[in-house]
Amino acid sequence: MTAARAFRVSADRGSAGVWVLALSGVLLLAGAASVLAGLAIISRHEAGTAADLAALAAASQVLSGSEVACARAAVIAEANAAALESCTIAADGVVDVTVSVTVELGSLGIGVARAMARAGVAEVGEVPLPGPGDP
Repeated sequence: MTAARAFRVSADRGSAGVWVLALSGVLLLAGAASVLAGLAIISRHEAGTAADLAALAAASQVLSGSEVACARAAVIAEANAAALESCTIAADGVVDVTVSVTVELGSLGIGVARAMARAGVAEVGEVPLPGPGDP
């Protein structure tokens, strides 16, 4: 009985090393996936910020014409490490912009995060204007 028991114990020797190696590989893959997901999320937020600022910049110049407004949106998008893909101005002065941010994902290649934003003039009835006695 002792010889059979000794044989069973010796057959399991070294299995802990295999388990540690396998779990280390799983943890490495999970860490790499987390980093790549984080890069994608950050790029999406950067694209959203650039789109919002570009739309606001274009809306502030909409009375100067669509060329001037969209050129200003392109400058602001580039200042935020983004590229202006489209800029349209509706008849009511509302500006729609689309920007893209390029992100390098290591050995997976290059990804692109896109965002859209809209900005325009507020209607007078929506926002109360301050009066002479208001702070």
